[in-house]
Amino acid sequence: MEWRNQLEPGALIGHFGGNPPQGFSLFRGLPLPAFIAPFDLLTTADEDLKSKLAELPLFARWSRWLRLTTGFVGTTVTEYAPLPPTGHKPEELAESVRQTLGKRYLLSIIKDIPQQCPMLSDSDNAYAQALVQACEAQGFVLVEGQALAYVPIDFDHLDTYLSRLSSSRRQNLRRKWRSRSGMQVHHLPTGPAFADDDVVDSYYALYEGVYAQSEVHFDKLTRSFFAALLRDASSQGVVFEYRRVDTQELLGWNLCYVHAGRLVDKYIGMSYPAAREVNLYFVSWLENLQYAIDHGLTHYVAGWTDPEVKRSLGASFTFTRHAVYVRQPLLRAVARRFASRFESDRQWRDQLEQR
Repeated sequence: MEWRNQLEPGALIGHFGGNPPQGFSLFRGLPLPAFIAPFDLLTTADEDLKSKLAELPLFARWSRWLRLTTGFVGTTVTEYAPLPPTGHKPEELAESVRQTLGKRYLLSIIKDIPQQCPMLSDSDNAYAQALVQACEAQGFVLVEGQALAYVPIDFDHLDTYLSRLSSSRRQNLRRKWRSRSGMQVHHLPTGPAFADDDVVDSYYALYEGVYAQSEVHFDKLTRSFFAALLRDASSQGVVFEYRRVDTQELLGWNLCYVHAGRLVDKYIGMSYPAAREVNLYFVSWLENLQYAIDHGLTHYVAGWTDPEVKRSLGASFTFTRHAVYVRQPLLRAVARRFASRFESDRQWRDQLEQR
């Protein structure tokens, strides 16, 4: 099934349903993907608020009450919330969420609603805007979401792309790109190449390494999820695998998808500290751009994390909104009052605009 707002193959949604993240459970009572998960209210809070709360007496004790069982509409494996293609008016969908998840849980969130994304159709963008308006009319609190990075492939050579960057950034990237000469880079289609459990184990171990050093720990994906993704030959997945030329040590991997004429970057695993020593993050960025050029793709979709780094690499950004329903009216008013303290990427964008 194709949903509204899909930038990736539907197979990811299917595998999410079959192998949800650790501690997550699916919710079946809505006409679109939904799940239940523990949610730390400080996950997206700005650093100033986090530090002020941490200084309060007995924070270590009472902070556990900030972790709530929450109902979510959407998935953690799609860039946007997959919304029904037909048959459900935005007002009806908002009401349905309010009457199901909203009655069962203190907090319910329709996550990752697009805001005029240039990679979506006019119809999908209009439906998303109508859903936001319907949610607001029904008492949801709107919170600005994360910045999705993307690069339009409107150049036919990496030199053209690099020429658009500052002189210092261009020189820095060229220097890091030279690290590729010490690597073997393979483009492996998902499918039979990953039949061996030992291969999946080695990939999952590198994913866990990236997860461990991440600042945000919301969804830890399971080994069974990655096994399903890596072995799915029908999904048009391509794995960029990086090994040392001399020792064949696995330095890292990057799972992307070719969908609707775009290269969508989804998951990465890295062997630390070796990956940092060879500038693998930046090598993989340029490798993905070169792949998109070679295959005539229109965009490289680079995900949500590290917006400042991706801005320095020439990425553009499009933002999301979350529609949050708080069951208790008093707490709903509090949430509306402090919503801006949970919009770190919007604050980052506003700071850029003031420079």
